[in-house]
Amino acid sequence: MPASVLLTDEQRTRMHDLYYQLHEHPELSMQEHGTAALIQAELEQCGIDTFGCGGTGVVGVLRNGEGPVVAFRADIDALPIKEDTGLPYASTATGTLADGTEVPVMHGCGHDAHAAALLTAARILAGIKDRWAGTIVFLFQPGEETAAGAKAMVEDGLWAKAPKPEVVFGQHVMPGLAGTVQYVHGHPMTQADSWKVTLHGRQSHGSQPQDSIDPIVLGAHVITRIQTIVSREVDPRRSAVVTVGTFHGGLKENIIPSSAEFTLNVRTFDETVRATVLGALRRIIKAEADASNAPEPVIEELSSFPPNSNDQQATDDVVKALRQELGEASVVKGEPVMASEDFGNLVEPIGVPSVYWFFGGHPAETLAGDRIPVNHSPHFAPVMEPTLSTGARAAVAAILSKVGLER
Repeated sequence: MPASVLLTDEQRTRMHDLYYQLHEHPELSMQEHGTAALIQAELEQCGIDTFGCGGTGVVGVLRNGEGPVVAFRADIDALPIKEDTGLPYASTATGTLADGTEVPVMHGCGHDAHAAALLTAARILAGIKDRWAGTIVFLFQPGEETAAGAKAMVEDGLWAKAPKPEVVFGQHVMPGLAGTVQYVHGHPMTQADSWKVTLHGRQSHGSQPQDSIDPIVLGAHVITRIQTIVSREVDPRRSAVVTVGTFHGGLKENIIPSSAEFTLNVRTFDETVRATVLGALRRIIKAEADASNAPEPVIEELSSFPPNSNDQQATDDVVKALRQELGEASVVKGEPVMASEDFGNLVEPIGVPSVYWFFGGHPAETLAGDRIPVNHSPHFAPVMEPTLSTGARAAVAAILSKVGLER
C-alpha cells in the first residue's frame, strides 16, 4: 500500500491516542455524553465549528470558500458486551439499559475506529485548506445500534442547521484484511426489522393442562412455522434472513404460564421481499394463535433499519479516488452483507447520493484461523494499523474527490 503524503506520524500518533480513549470508555446508544464531549473538543481544536444534534450527536462544519458540500458520517455508540480481547486498553466500563439493567459495555463493532479515523481526517483536511474548496460536514452519529440515532439527528433539524451536502459518505470496519477496502454497487447492506411478540394463553397447574391455553406450545409452533417463510415463500433467487433471538415463558416447571414472548429479526435487501416476509410473519403468528384458541398476540416494533443504497456514479468516483490513495490492489469489489445500518435515515430525507464501503481490520493470520473474531463478538479487536490509517486515508480521499482542487 502506498504511503500517504497527508497523514503524518504526529497525526497517526494522535489518532492512536483518540482510539485508546474511545475504546477504553465506550458508551451505550444515545448515552454517549463523554464520547460526544471528546469529539466536540477535538473538532474545535482543529478550528471546526460544531453543534450538538440528536441528543448525543455532534456535527462539525468546516467551511473553505465556494465549492461543493460533502458530508461524512461516523457512528459512535457501543454495545452491551463484556470485552474479552485481553488488550491492555480493553474496556471495563458498564452502562445501564433502558430497563435499568446494568451491563458491561464494549466497542464490539468498531465504532471507536470509525470515530478516530474521521476525527483524524477532519484534522488533516483542516490543515490543507490550500488543497480544496467548499464545505465539509462531519457527522458523528449516536445510537446506530438501536436505529435511533440517525432519526434523532434528522428530527432535531440536522439538515436545517448544517449545509445540505451533494453526497454523503460512510464506512465500516469489518473482519476483512487490514489495509484493504471493499466496495459494493447497489445495496451494500440489508434493511432490517425487529419485533417483540407477546403470546397470551391461560395459566393453570401443570397437572391440569386441560384448563390451560399453553403459550409455550403455541410459541413452539409459531417459531417452527416461521422457519418456512424464507424456504417456501421467498423466491430462492432473492435473499432474506429471519432469526428468532430470544424466547421467554414461565417461572416454574409445574405452572403453565399465562403468556410467553419472543423477539425476532428480519433482514432483506428488497422492499417486495420485505413486505412478503413481514406479511407472512403476521399471518403465521395470528393463525397459530387461532389454532390454539388463544387471544390475538401483540406485536411490537423494536427497531427498523432503512435501505442502504450506493449511487453508481458516486461509487465509481470514490473507488477511483481510493485506488489512487491506497493502491489498486487494496480496493476491491466485495459482496453485500446481511448486516444493517441506519445510515440511510440520514440520506433519504434530503434525496442525495450516498456511498458506503467497508475496510478490513484483521491481519492475514487471523483471517486464516478457525475462529475469526467478528463484529459484536467479545473478541472483536481490529489491529490498530494499518486499520486506522486506512480508515482515515479513505475518508480524506473520498472527501477530496468532491472538494479537492485537483479532482
